[in-house]
Amino acid sequence: MISFAWPWLLVLLPLPFLIYLLPAKKSVKTSSALKMPTLIKISGQAVTPTKSNKLPIILLAACWILTVVALSRPQWLGEAIDIPTEGREMMIAVDLSGSMQIEDMQLNNSTVNRLTMLKVVLGNFIERRVGDRLGLILFGDDAYMQTPMTFDRKTVQQMLNESELGLVGRKTAIGDAIALAVKRFDQKKQSNKVLLLLTDGQNTAGKITPDQALELAVAKNITIYTVGIGAEVMIQQSLFGSRRVNPSSELDEQSLAKIAEETGGKYFRAKDSQGMSEIYNLLDKLEPIEQDQQQMRPLTALFYWPLSIAAVIASLAIFMMSFPRFIPFTNTGNSKSTIDSQSTNSYSTIGKR
Repeated sequence: MISFAWPWLLVLLPLPFLIYLLPAKKSVKTSSALKMPTLIKISGQAVTPTKSNKLPIILLAACWILTVVALSRPQWLGEAIDIPTEGREMMIAVDLSGSMQIEDMQLNNSTVNRLTMLKVVLGNFIERRVGDRLGLILFGDDAYMQTPMTFDRKTVQQMLNESELGLVGRKTAIGDAIALAVKRFDQKKQSNKVLLLLTDGQNTAGKITPDQALELAVAKNITIYTVGIGAEVMIQQSLFGSRRVNPSSELDEQSLAKIAEETGGKYFRAKDSQGMSEIYNLLDKLEPIEQDQQQMRPLTALFYWPLSIAAVIASLAIFMMSFPRFIPFTNTGNSKSTIDSQSTNSYSTIGKR
């Protein structure tokens, strides 16, 4: 259907007609400077405008109507479309501490650091979250909200890709990250609140301990899935040769497992990109919260159609008034012949006398 965004502007349509009805200003009568002979009578047909004189007025009236209609912003409302509102409320907390630069992860048969692997694998995960509202928290010495809850998955993925090591410090504030997520979730009254926490160490900074943050999460009914990142074995080269070391010795798996278990979540150990794929299978099984169904109607602007037609008509009217010889506004030929014939008859009558 067609509707108008500003229908009140249509009251301007009769404005030219109202101006036309206003009483005309009385003009002062003046005598003619040229006196015509009484014998020469000009026919009334010579000064009577023909029907073609009304054409410019009709064109200008149509131009005015189309312009007012365009100003009223006509628009086409399409059929109602259901918007999918079922989805998860998921906050993603990513560790940017100094240990995330350790190159002990395998990605596409290459050795990369932990953050690089996380960006690739987590980026694919974010891309699959169609219909979910996602948020991104970056934590190091403190926790910062990088992206608030949004359906814009591309923005969340872009913010993740632009994150750099040491951006928020070199330490690990796990408690602050959980507390910040709890605070953001609290603004949403009804949702399946899920926090995905990815880290490779233990809590070494922050104002809130993991246990204190855990109590807040349990009280707000937030499910936390924790992911411990880091390989178990890494070959390290030194002056005395190579040796096998555990690059994840500082990973506090016991604390991460406790946080996940007490909130109804699960702890994962991501030793490589394949290990993180288990997160997908579990999170895909989460039941989304059912919300009120919403609808939208696509809106298409139509103002340019009457505006374009008005411009063409106005151009045509201006051309007709500027070059009247191409348009027979008055029947000048008949008038001239009438005057000439009457003049001839007058002179012939005088000659006979």
